Amino acid sequence: MVDILHRVAVENHGTDEVYRALTTIEGLRGWWTEDATGDTGPGGEIAFRFPDGGFDMRVLESEPGKRVLWEVVGGTPEWIGTRVHWDLHDDDGWAVLLFKHEGWAEPVEFMHHCSTKWAVFLLSLKALLEQGAGDPAPRDVKNDNW
Repeated sequence: MVDILHRVAVENHGTDEVYRALTTIEGLRGWWTEDATGDTGPGGEIAFRFPDGGFDMRVLESEPGKRVLWEVVGGTPEWIGTRVHWDLHDDDGWAVLLFKHEGWAEPVEFMHHCSTKWAVFLLSLKALLEQGAGDPAPRDVKNDNW
């Protein structure tokens, strides 16, 4: 198994603000995709739709200001059964987000694409919090034909 890992720090914001952007439909629509619906509480499912497809996530854990954990229950076969971790901590005026998309069976080319796209969307999250506006799909940076 292989994982996608990223670290993003948000200046002058606490982990509670980052947590809200990860755990409310309004927050998720502000940085990942404008087409997000569902229940963001533990045990709930969130549907994320993009111009060319989408993913369904089951919320496994949600600890305010600390951690969110999703399991992919719908979408492309490479994603089904993988887990998306959002671990938060404060570091001298910065809210640090440690991101992990774990459980990929192998590092196929699509995983490389997804790693780049996660980075694009994590920077969108940072922009939403620091500048007041992110670039969620369909306005996100395109990097290929997937």
